[in-house]
Formats: sequence, structure tokens, C-alpha cells
Amino acid sequence: MPQIFPKAVNPIARVVVLGFPLLLGSAGLTGAAFYRSSYATGVDEILPQPVAFSHAHHVGQLGIDCRYCHTSVEHSSSANIPPTKTCMNCHQQIWQGADMLAPVRESYRRDQPIEWNRVHNVPHYVYFNHSIHIAKGVGCVECHGRVDQVNLTKQHATLLMEWCIDCHRQPENFLRPRSEVFSMTWTPAKGGVWKPEDFFHPESEAAQKLIGQPRPTTQRELGELLKEQYKVRDKVTLTNCSMCHR
Repeated sequence: MPQIFPKAVNPIARVVVLGFPLLLGSAGLTGAAFYRSSYATGVDEILPQPVAFSHAHHVGQLGIDCRYCHTSVEHSSSANIPPTKTCMNCHQQIWQGADMLAPVRESYRRDQPIEWNRVHNVPHYVYFNHSIHIAKGVGCVECHGRVDQVNLTKQHATLLMEWCIDCHRQPENFLRPRSEVFSMTWTPAKGGVWKPEDFFHPESEAAQKLIGQPRPTTQRELGELLKEQYKVRDKVTLTNCSMCHR
């Protein structure tokens, strides 16, 4: 049978045969890197807001508790944006003439809410409940980062499914006592003693044995104990698709 292709084509064939898998692999790695990049996920992106609200000032410097503004976070699936009246509780007395607070005063005068741009925005097909995470001892800082050090609010984590799954597979690595959920600076190494507010039923025999006793100072030991006390579900249940996709 006569040769169809000349011998000069052989090097080209080798390049194609060897290069195509490399090209395909490179394309996959590039796509994965882009998928996880801040450009695609929005991590550290600062969205323009009608008012330059600073968590670093209000939380870090003034020590205002998260629940003063986000009043529904312990009882609702969503952490509400505070009404303008909450802002004016203070700003009727201080900085009442500041130019940067003009939109706040106008909102209060007209009784119309300020239209903030959402920063942490999970996909519409994902169900996330703030109250259950707080009840189980997941601190605000785990998802929102050190907001007490950030002037302009930005997205702290990727919010990708793999990020959520990492916590659901090993919740003991992220749990903290319920009394410390809203603390930005608490770590297990700080120790402390068990408080009644750390338990769902502080009057129970199990809680009474712990209240007043020193807490474990390592995350692993503390997390395992809290996982049992707070009745956190097993890994199989927590990673079931229906847990978040309903």
C-alpha cells in the first residue's frame, strides 16, 4: 500500500499526539484557576455603596455588637440590613451634619430605605440559614472575616460549594461556644470557662457539669465537645445535596 503521508509529517503528528493532552490539561488548570480566582468569585471586591459605612470604626473601635444592627441574625435565615432609624439612634446626636451621612438623613426624612448593594450573594439555588449556623456555634468571622478591621465591606470567602463542604465535612474545626459567636477576636487558646449561654439547656445535668469549668484550649478538643453538645449532624447528612439545594 502506498504511503499516504510523507515522512516530513511524522514530527507534526508527534507534536499533535503529545501536545493535545498537554493543551487540554493546561486549559483545565487555567479554567479551574479562573473559577477560583477573585475575579470570578468576587473575593475582596469592594462594591460602591450609597454610604461609606465602616465596620472597622463601628465594630473595631466603638465595639458595637453585630446584633445591634443585624437584629434578626439569631432568629431568621437572613441577617437583616438595619433600617435607617438604627443609624439615626446615634447620628441624631453625633456627626449629624456630616456630608457623607446626607443619604442617611434624607432616607430618614423621606421614610425610604437606603438601597445598599449586596456584598455576600450566594446563588439563588442555594439555601443558607444564618440562625442555624449561629445556634450551632459557627462564628461570624468564619464567613465574613475580620470585619472589625475592614473599613469598606467586602466579600471575605469564595462562597463556592467546595468552601461550604469543607466546613460541613469537618464542623469540629470551626465550632466555638455560643457566647463567643459574635466575637471577632476570640480563639480557643484564650480559654475561659463555660457559661450558661453556651448551652441550649443550661439547667440540664450535662450542662451543669461543665458550667464554670475551664474550656479546652485546642480547636480539635473544643470542637469535638461542642459537636456533641450542640447535636451537630454527621458528615453524611451535612454533605447531602438536599441540605443546601432545596
